[in-house]
Amino acid sequence: MLTKQLRRNRIRRGIRKRMSGDAFRPRLSVFRSNNEIYAQIIDDKAGTTLAAACSKDKSLSLNGLRRVEASALVGKLLAERALQAGVSQVVFDRNGYLYHGRVKGLAEGAREGGLDF
Repeated sequence: MLTKQLRRNRIRRGIRKRMSGDAFRPRLSVFRSNNEIYAQIIDDKAGTTLAAACSKDKSLSLNGLRRVEASALVGKLLAERALQAGVSQVVFDRNGYLYHGRVKGLAEGAREGGLDF
């Protein structure tokens, strides 16, 4: 029987086999911990991070917000930083997590912020 972590890693490897970010469509990678959510836009060819945002960011005031709502704000902040870096299209890498809850909230926030994926 697989643990949650092993199952997620197996799914993650399958996703990363099929997808890669480049200069034209970098990869938007999501990491979700129990309390926080992190996202970064990565150019895999150059091996660089173009933009990043997380729920610990000082510019966000998340007091009193639920975690899904906070994730949407992180997505909007990431989209804003990506547009400043000249990125408008990305490939979404959910990193083995289900597209539900906080991961979905982050994706929808990034779409509202102006990213296309």
